[in-house]
Amino acid sequence: MHKLLALSLLMPLALSPSLLQAEELNIYSSRKEALIKPLLDKFSEQSGIKINLVTGKDDALITRLTREGSRSPADILITADAGRLHRAKAGELLQPMATSDALKQVPANLKDQDNQWVGLTLRARPIFYVKGKVSPDELSTYEALTDTKWQGRICIRSSGNIYNQSLMASLIDADGADKAQAFASGLVGNMARPPAGGDTDQLRAAAAGVCDIAIANTYYYGRLANSDDPKNQSVVKALGLFWPNQADRGTHVNVSGIGITRSAKNREAAAKLIDFMLTEEAQNWYAQVNNEYPVLPGVSPSHVLASWGEFKADDISLNRLGSLNRQAVEIMDRAGWK
Repeated sequence: MHKLLALSLLMPLALSPSLLQAEELNIYSSRKEALIKPLLDKFSEQSGIKINLVTGKDDALITRLTREGSRSPADILITADAGRLHRAKAGELLQPMATSDALKQVPANLKDQDNQWVGLTLRARPIFYVKGKVSPDELSTYEALTDTKWQGRICIRSSGNIYNQSLMASLIDADGADKAQAFASGLVGNMARPPAGGDTDQLRAAAAGVCDIAIANTYYYGRLANSDDPKNQSVVKALGLFWPNQADRGTHVNVSGIGITRSAKNREAAAKLIDFMLTEEAQNWYAQVNNEYPVLPGVSPSHVLASWGEFKADDISLNRLGSLNRQAVEIMDRAGWK
């Protein structure tokens, strides 16, 4: 009888969900493991929440979430560019986050209007020029790159790239569809070669003499600047960075961002991670390791990024970039931007 009594007292404890299953969080991230896992480990250490991390290409992760539907184990999606975050939202892959003090700190233009995603780090898409071939005095705006003096002198990646699609969306918003179409056509006419490769390839091509101007995200230039490889250092030394549109709307910027998936089973843990990623300590580490700018006002960028000087950023709502994405792609297609 004593054994039966003991078992009856232990059974409720043994069946307690909190003891059967420790709190955990499943993350789909387009960031490489080395660029995010140390920060996630720090979160686990502080919170006791176990992290299960799956890394992959941005679009592949969104496709996977779509295919998995409500069966997806993912609680969190971390991906780059507001255009992709908009796709995830439009595909009903995300859900609203509860408003927190951490979320309130992020500028309104860098997060979703319905609280379905928030920016974690900021990257700009300026103009890079070859020193000795181009003077910064010759540069002014994105729109001015259509001038015939730049014919055969510009390197930029394909129209299929989300970064270029978002840049084009920002031009539609700023200048209207007709002027954006003229820009796309003019830029295609001034390309030094058919678009090929990623942003780093455009920077390398410019340094190698293929073109005199390259358009790329600061993230890639920062990665080269922080490299010990002499070949990467030679690219950095060959190029100058110019912040366009400083007299009007500012340089185009975008984010890497985070959202809670619609299928999330661990919503509380997901909210805790997002709040953690928006602390000053996490912002500082994450931005520096990824060669990007913090989204929180008052958090300083890395020494390398600070060395490029301050700049005026376009404060367009990044939601707008996503909503204009299809029109941007159509304009680029009509211009013959491959």
